[in-house]
Formats: sequence, C-alpha cells, structure tokens
Amino acid sequence: MISIPTASLASFSQREEMVDRTKSKVLIREYNEDKDAKMVRKLERNCEGGTKKVVSIFTNMTGDPLSRIRFFPLHVMLVAELLDTRELVGVVRGIIKNMGTLSGSFLKMGCILGLRVSPTYRRKGVALRLVTAAEEWMVRNGAEYAFLATEKNNGASKNLFTIKCNYVNLSSLVIFVQPTSSLTKQISTDIKIEKVDIDLAISLYRRTMRTKDLYPLDMDVILKEKLSLGTWVCYYKEEGWLNLRSKVNNEDLINNNETSRSWVIFSIWNTCEAYKLQVRKSQLLRFLLTTLNHAREKVFPCLKMWVSSSDSLCRPFGFLFIYGIYGEGVNLGELMESMWRFTSRVGEAMRDCRVVITELGFGDPLANHVPQTDSMSCIDDLWYTKRLSSHGDENVDELMMNGQVRNVFVDPRDF
Repeated sequence: MISIPTASLASFSQREEMVDRTKSKVLIREYNEDKDAKMVRKLERNCEGGTKKVVSIFTNMTGDPLSRIRFFPLHVMLVAELLDTRELVGVVRGIIKNMGTLSGSFLKMGCILGLRVSPTYRRKGVALRLVTAAEEWMVRNGAEYAFLATEKNNGASKNLFTIKCNYVNLSSLVIFVQPTSSLTKQISTDIKIEKVDIDLAISLYRRTMRTKDLYPLDMDVILKEKLSLGTWVCYYKEEGWLNLRSKVNNEDLINNNETSRSWVIFSIWNTCEAYKLQVRKSQLLRFLLTTLNHAREKVFPCLKMWVSSSDSLCRPFGFLFIYGIYGEGVNLGELMESMWRFTSRVGEAMRDCRVVITELGFGDPLANHVPQTDSMSCIDDLWYTKRLSSHGDENVDELMMNGQVRNVFVDPRDF
C-alpha cells in the first residue's frame, strides 16, 4: 500500500523549483543490506505517526526490511540517499512475477509493494523518482506491466499514480477484517473441514484458477512456502467430497454437471512469522500519512475501532490471511462462516495472532457469502496498473482490453 500526503499550498512553480533543487541532491540506488538496514529502520520510525486524538498503527519488520519481498525470486529495494549527508530519505520495494489470465495468456508483472518518503522531503519529487526507478528495474527484467494497490479514499496516492505516473484502474476489491476473539460460536456438526495434502491442493488450485481473471502462475511455490499453514476443504458431511477427488483425477473440476454438492477450498497464510503490527496511543503522534507496506494501511481503519476495547492490540501482533478461496454449490453461506470460525480458532491458538483477514475481487461470487457480523469490517481497495512494455502488438493491451478485471486471485505475498 502506498500513501502520499495531501498537497501543500505552495504554487506549482515553487514546487517545481524545489523538485529541481532536490533532484541534484538525492541519489536513487539499490538498498545495501549490510550498511542500510539501520538507516531504513530509522526512516520507518520517522514515518510513523497519528493525530493527538487517534491511535496509530505501525509495522514491526523484526529487523529485516526485506522480509516480505524475499518470497519472490525477482525483487528489489531502492533507497533515496542525500548526497551530502548520506541520509536515507525514501524507499520503495518492488517484485516481478508471472501471471495468468482468464483468456489463457501469460503476463510478466511487476508490483510496487511499498513507497515511503521522509516527512521533510515530501512534495519534492522524491516519490516520483523512486517509482520511476522501480519501473525501470522492472523493464530491465522483462516486466510488461506494473501494478500497485491503494485505498479507495486515498486521493493523494491516486493522483500521484494516475496523473504523474499514468496508471489506470485495474480492479476494485474488498478487504474483510475480523478479530479472532469475536468468533465464539461453534462450527456446525453437519460440516466437516478437512486438511488436504499439498499435492492435492496444487491440483485443485490449478483447476480452480481457470475461473480467475488474473492469478499467479507459481501457486505451488506459494503453497510450499513456510508461511502457508496449509489448505483445507469445507463441506457438508452428508454430501461428502469423494467425487471432488475423482473430478481432480479426471481434470473435470470446473463446470461439472453435478452442482448439488457444496464445498469451499481455502488456504491460510501466517504473517506472524514475517512481520507484526502494533497499535499505539499517544498525545504527540502525527497523522498517519505514510505506510511501510500494503497490509499496514489496509488494517489500520479497522483496528482503530477495536483498540479501545482490546489492550492486547497495543502489543505487537500478527494476523492470518485467508487466500485461494473458491467454492461450488448452492449452500455456501454456512460453509464460508465455518471457514472464518475455523481460521479464528487457528489464530487464537497462536500467541501473537489477533486478526483474520481476506481480500476478494468485487466480481468474486464468494464476496457475497462472507459473514456479515458486527465485528466484521470492510475496506474498499483499488488496484492500478501501467503498461511498461510489450513483446507483441503495441496496440493490443491484453490486461485492459476487456475493461476492469473482476475476479482476481489475491497473492498473500503481496498483502
């Protein structure tokens, strides 16, 4: 998630003059883990804040600024360094991965996962230079598109990327957030949640991906990552799911005529081992204008309403992310609710887990079956994309030719 502060009252010409002066004083270069780690942590602390009357939330990366992007073979972290003092005043993270589309084509896409600039160097062109450098790295490594995510109400961030960087809206999504302690009701005895082995999970996902407008091609890598706790199938005991196994073997999982059986598949990603979130109350905090990563700003609006009643959120905590959700049948509501309760139980058994989260595209049919409880919070999310290069016809835009993509797979590594 990227966040840029509201524009100042300085005139356009004054801002341009400041940008020119700053450009000659700032070097954009690749992050050096040996000498930059301490300074990046300092930069992160300087970008934390809130108003006098609200809480703030920040991300504890457990001392490793690369902890999230290490999951991707192709990744980069760029920093903005003052030439005179060698101080770091900005940072951006980027990755590249291979994606598949509903039409059956494959795309190489870059993703901007984090952009932050020191408070004293905002509105001086540093953010734009960091984004441009990240895009140039993506092009050098063969990426055809770049994409990023931001909240719907983050006007400043949207203006930066749509007006200055020429990004266009790719998709609209909804983030669902719920504290683990809020789900106390027992799972129905009529429902069974069964863990499947990783080979079967890979087979299931390779077939369910056919329904997605956009999805990663390395699902096997995601499922085998140590932060992925496993994959489960939720179904009604009286219906069973033996036929599901036979469908997988016959490669006929999707669009089968047997629609009487209802089932849901899902996987769980454990962020507690990668980074943690923490809520702070303070009389001296500045308003939260920047973010370390995508997850931090997404979770923040929801956690504000819980912090007053949950002192445990004031200590570092992690969350579980439900991903790869796919379902078939007519009775999905109770199965989806059971999936949430099951994941909450998993989270409650983990010392540092406090929240369960998932994200679904606005065209995903399962978005209508997420349990709507008083403790469930929703955040509107937007994905933006930009075409960087093409290996074929320059006039054909594979990703945007059919308008906004509706039903996407949300990669837990991006969140």
